[in-house]
Amino acid sequence: MSRTLVLVRHGQSDWNLKNLFTGWRDPDLTEQGHVEAKAAGAKLEARGLKFDIAFTSSLQRAQKTCQHILDAVGQSDLKTIRDEALNERDYGELSGLNKDDARQKWGEDQVHVWRRSYDVPPPGGESLKDTGARVWPYYLHTLQPHVLAGGTVLVAAHGNSLRALIMALDGLTGEEIVKLELGTGVPVIYQLNADSTVASKEVLA
Repeated sequence: MSRTLVLVRHGQSDWNLKNLFTGWRDPDLTEQGHVEAKAAGAKLEARGLKFDIAFTSSLQRAQKTCQHILDAVGQSDLKTIRDEALNERDYGELSGLNKDDARQKWGEDQVHVWRRSYDVPPPGGESLKDTGARVWPYYLHTLQPHVLAGGTVLVAAHGNSLRALIMALDGLTGEEIVKLELGTGVPVIYQLNADSTVASKEVLA
């Protein structure tokens, strides 16, 4: 039985390139982002991975990354479930702002706290803890059953929604998870035991 979970952060988006807070806004991938997503698919295809089901967010940068990966492994028509539970962290009033402009408005220290603390949300937005409060139950009730049944599951999502999953899977603290950097288009492969604990983890950087 496989019990494989593959997590991939979307390729570079237009707003990543422009240094803007993105959150639930819906910019497209850049040309580099498409390349990164296709490269992720090529790495997984080289491993001979085939998926039983795919999950992604309601945002196009994750959806297009997911499709590039499925195209690369020869599964373009695989059943794919889209759900906003996997969306990026909501940055609230920061959404759409250049990060340098936000520092000028609120101060570098305050913006750093909003970006890098575990449980302090920006105005009108979510903390990483809040993001985990929607992502982890979705994983437990919707994704994990497919994995534990012996499936190979693809999740193409976002830096913070995937951090929330990795935090729980790896048993990391709030301080540890905010320091974790997830590269765009870099697959993380988990093998799970029958009791849902992690048997192994590999990052295809």
